[in-house]
Amino acid sequence: MLVENKKPFFTGVFYGISFLAVLAVIFSPIFGDGRNGLVFSDDMFNKLSKGSSYFIPKIIKGNEKNMGKQFSVTISLDKPEVAEKAAGQFKKAGSDVRLDGSTLKISGDLGKTLAVILKDSDSMFNNDSDKLKADYGYDGKEVLQSWWQALSKMDKALKKDGKIPESKEVGAVMKKAVEPAYNFFGIQSQQVSDKIGIMSGLLVFYVIYTMWWGFAIYFLFEGFGLSMKKAKVKKEI
Repeated sequence: MLVENKKPFFTGVFYGISFLAVLAVIFSPIFGDGRNGLVFSDDMFNKLSKGSSYFIPKIIKGNEKNMGKQFSVTISLDKPEVAEKAAGQFKKAGSDVRLDGSTLKISGDLGKTLAVILKDSDSMFNNDSDKLKADYGYDGKEVLQSWWQALSKMDKALKKDGKIPESKEVGAVMKKAVEPAYNFFGIQSQQVSDKIGIMSGLLVFYVIYTMWWGFAIYFLFEGFGLSMKKAKVKKEI
């Protein structure tokens, strides 16, 4: 028999079987809504991530200094239909727009334009796609996608023109408002302070559970006679 040390071997077997039993429970629909433990924890951390990504009020406050600041850029989008949507959105934001195929020449008040984009982002962050659909005639995620593509091109164009302060403002709205609003749409926001107990419990469980499997392997190997020992130091004669 390959087993040389029965006690550590059976200890490893116990740890391994119990580890797999707990894993089976984790993947079982143990929650009332049919979710398993993995989906439950993933949903919770997504909600907490959304709660910690709500920078829009701060960006809105910071955008006040851009009111009255004029801008003018020329950007080219990937497709004419995308450019047409973007043109309509910028017009609703109060900007002057000239559309030529996939190319947009946009000018206007930077603060007012960004304020509309921030308002749309805030609506989507709060899962209110219907408001944007009523304003633009198509799905809210399409609106944000159009804003993101246009802002991305604007950021590059402003940098190329040497208008670094303006590009930073555009980049901040794109990364801290449009992106989280799009990525977290449909997820309910929660604060870490409201779930500190269960979050701490899950993290502690994750650490213990990982070590659990490590000990199972360690004892099984020891049972098979495979162990790590410090090599003896040879003394020179």
